[in-house]
Amino acid sequence: MSMSDDDRDIDIESDDDGDSDNGLGSSRHTSTANFTPAEKRAHHNALERRRRDHIKESFSNLREAVPTLKGEKASRAQILKKTTECIQTLRRKITESKKDIEEIKEQNRILDEQIRRLEGNGSNGSDFLSGDDDLSNDVEDILEQSDFSRRSKKMKTFHA
Repeated sequence: MSMSDDDRDIDIESDDDGDSDNGLGSSRHTSTANFTPAEKRAHHNALERRRRDHIKESFSNLREAVPTLKGEKASRAQILKKTTECIQTLRRKITESKKDIEEIKEQNRILDEQIRRLEGNGSNGSDFLSGDDDLSNDVEDILEQSDFSRRSKKMKTFHA
């Protein structure tokens, strides 16, 4: 598998910190045309060493970012596998959270409607609590359809 030009640029740019141990310096635009074969080889080896070091450091950073791997020794394959699992878990949690948010928004809409009806009737709420109101039935239907198992707090509503 060959690297794209962008990947090469990233590797070279991230390695361009000028601390080359071959004394040639490291510039992305260094021309090796005037180098001897030994200098060309040394330059290539330095670039390759920095590329490998960058990859190694990136895997190390990735390992530390995954909670199940933090501080653990793991192969690159294990790091990639656990990272994939972590991303899938986070995506699942995001989806569940979005669903919870939508359910809460709907519950808030219902509660706002209940408040408006109670305030509009000038009532103390007794007629609503009696269960004769269509809105009370709507609330009960929505509450029965909602999945509260993921949340510890349930919506508090008035219903018979």
